[in-house]
Amino acid sequence: MSLHVIVGAGSIGSAAARLLADDGEQVRIVSRRGLGPEHPGIERVAADATDAARMRELARGAAALYNCANPLYHRWRTDWPPIADALLSAAEHTGAVLVTTSNLYGYGPVTAPMTEDMPLAATSRKGQVRARMWQDALAAHRAGRVRVTEARGSDYLGPRADSMFGTQVAPAVLAGRPARVPAPLDVPHSYTYTFDMARTLVTIARDERAWGQPWHVPSSEPLTVRELAVELARVAGVATPRLRQVPTWLVRAVGLFAPVIREFDEVRYQFERPFVLDSSRAKETFGLLPTDLDVVLASVRP
Repeated sequence: MSLHVIVGAGSIGSAAARLLADDGEQVRIVSRRGLGPEHPGIERVAADATDAARMRELARGAAALYNCANPLYHRWRTDWPPIADALLSAAEHTGAVLVTTSNLYGYGPVTAPMTEDMPLAATSRKGQVRARMWQDALAAHRAGRVRVTEARGSDYLGPRADSMFGTQVAPAVLAGRPARVPAPLDVPHSYTYTFDMARTLVTIARDERAWGQPWHVPSSEPLTVRELAVELARVAGVATPRLRQVPTWLVRAVGLFAPVIREFDEVRYQFERPFVLDSSRAKETFGLLPTDLDVVLASVRP
């Protein structure tokens, strides 16, 4: 039995904690308010993830340290760097493998399916933050100071998934209301199940073949917003969804008063052209496969 320290008690951190605890591992889940799943193998701790000394203390003796934190969307540029620095310091001082939950923002606009060896060419400020986090961690790994890896997923699907589809489309579809979507409805897009992200994190933490590299989370075949909404309605047994695309000018106008909506504008490119994740490397290396889409959609809750 090894100690695994997870920072962040949201959907990803909590799922990873349950996976590890059910497998007999000792789990310490850290969040600002001391939240997390109730399980005999899980210790819940309240702490500030930007406090490097406290993180070093909590990670002492750990086999792996998981960055599953999730700062507010409009505060990434200010809140991510101190968290990343503190956890990198904790991993370096304790010898724990640093395993980061990440996304595809770092690649920037793309014209082909994304693979792990594509350059990090982010044009958005949020994407540049994410790219810099990995570049700093990888530099420390290559210098022999720490062991690092990260899992990169696309927009989340799952219970209370924090994504455009999860927060704006799914609740309306399940309630039988018209869904207003701030993006095109018929462009293929990859979606990642939150449990599959957690499963990938646990896998790459334990397998030294994963260290020093990023890994794409096995995800379902890409679907358009319209196709995904129709599939959700079918699985949930509700009426055929009614979707309306919100004009760009209106989204920007709302963004003047809503910081989260305002932040969406710089990553709009992800929904205006095909945004497809290639996860063949993780499938071939670790034998990981995406969860069946019907199972994923059955777990979706408003």
